Amino acid sequence: MSTQGTTDGPGTPVPRTYPQGVPCWVDLEVDDVGAAADFYAGLLGWELADAVPPGVPGSYLVATVGGLDVAAIGTPDPDAPPLPPAWSTYVAVDDADAAADAVRAAGGRVLHGPTDVGPGGAAGRAVLCRDPQGLDLRLWQAGRRLGAQHVNVPGGWGFSHLRAGDDDAVAAALAFYVPLLGWRVRELWPGSPPWITLPGYGDHLAATSEPRIHEEQSFAPEGFADVVAAVQPVPPGDRPRWEVSFGVADRDAAAARVEELGGEVLRAADDGWTRSVEVRDPVGADVTLTQFTPPDGA
Repeated sequence: MSTQGTTDGPGTPVPRTYPQGVPCWVDLEVDDVGAAADFYAGLLGWELADAVPPGVPGSYLVATVGGLDVAAIGTPDPDAPPLPPAWSTYVAVDDADAAADAVRAAGGRVLHGPTDVGPGGAAGRAVLCRDPQGLDLRLWQAGRRLGAQHVNVPGGWGFSHLRAGDDDAVAAALAFYVPLLGWRVRELWPGSPPWITLPGYGDHLAATSEPRIHEEQSFAPEGFADVVAAVQPVPPGDRPRWEVSFGVADRDAAAARVEELGGEVLRAADDGWTRSVEVRDPVGADVTLTQFTPPDGA
């Protein structure tokens, strides 16, 4: 996959943009921002810079690789309800206020916002929601901050799975999210889990930041370029949550590095296309590290 995209001039990458319904950003809110920043910088090679202006309370460290945004680590919003340490996933919307109304109409709750973010609200507009099953969801109307730009490569954000619970919980989650976000549920190969697609998303990428996406994914099942998420049952011993994954070059080396940096290795998995490991960082948040290992010929 071409993740760095084309250019609109010498050395200028075309920004990655996210249509409504596509997960676009991830962040971690914790009290000990420094400990979390040290861990992820040492693990994934991130550089972190505070987006909060001097003299303003709080911190929001934006992580970059090669100057491209990946994710962020920040202090909790004092006006938002307290939440345990966990990586959050944001889904792009065109209109945060209309999306918040749609969440309420569909049986969800709006916990905080819509709120302007950044100086003068220039970064964007955010909403913290809770779906009918009790899982939190964040919505993002992009302003200056478009979303993650370094994706699907080592050190970059890879994917977000909604681990909704058992099969009944998955069905309930789909009943909420599909009409809300314009998602479609698709079985990409016989017996595959239900993947979430947004019709036309692959064409959007081909017309903007990934002009060769269809050629580079010619080995993949039809519709793979339109995949934006997955809603799946919770693995044994896990809990319902958004599972956030970052790319690594070597799963085993990354797992060893986690322990060196004070984290905990929880479980590993191999599925023929990826080698992954779920870990817990020193501030208590779980995250998945994934090495892409396609079969020969893919």
